[in-house]
Amino acid sequence: MQQWPQVVAASASGRRLVFAVGVGPYRYFDTEATGQGEGYSNTHGWGVVYSARATWYSTPRWTAHLQVNHVQVTNGESTTAIMLGVGYQLDAPDTPGPRDFALPRTNKVTRNEITLVAGATILNRLESQTSVAEAIEYRRGLTPYLDATFGYLHEGNGLSARRDGATAQLWLTRAFFDQRFALGIGAGAYAAIHHGDANDMRDSGDGILSGLLSIAASYRMTRRWSARVTWNRVMTRYSRDTDVILGGIGDRF
Repeated sequence: MQQWPQVVAASASGRRLVFAVGVGPYRYFDTEATGQGEGYSNTHGWGVVYSARATWYSTPRWTAHLQVNHVQVTNGESTTAIMLGVGYQLDAPDTPGPRDFALPRTNKVTRNEITLVAGATILNRLESQTSVAEAIEYRRGLTPYLDATFGYLHEGNGLSARRDGATAQLWLTRAFFDQRFALGIGAGAYAAIHHGDANDMRDSGDGILSGLLSIAASYRMTRRWSARVTWNRVMTRYSRDTDVILGGIGDRF
């Protein structure tokens, strides 16, 4: 997570031009060829990302961005990226420019929710093998900004590293637009059964417990029913990382 000290150009531009710098940790996942192209490995590591950004607030909600990122890692190539983009303020500010403080919350984003989802699993190998994935999840709001989920994930049968098992995560959540739209980022564990192929059988515990990092968006269609989309990254210790992209319907009660 980066810290962003900001300098607001307020005089001539009426708080519309903002400069910011940031620094923070960088976690990377890299699929690399090994053994002269005969295999691959999922390499994990840490680095530091340094950023500088200029933002133009053209309307109360729409913004334009110019950002430079420099990523410095200990093992591997360091990179510099220049990016242009547009943004949208989900909480409209009271004055031109950025909102100084987030709107306070007094109630939970979620009380209870059961969600059924389906989608695709992408195995992080050189061929990007894919399969159909399904999951069921129970979500419970703990505080106005924190949810907990427990679920069961089936990553599919079409992979050389088929897995299924239980998931548990804590989520930082935030709701917008009269609480109809919510965003969240979750982290936790995935206790899976690993089904190795003929050349990759294991009797160790490497295939049992993996890390699970997720980003989700949900939209409340009615008082009870909601739609949810989630991207999950399964982080293993044995080069069987996957991206699991899921979408489905939730029942709130």
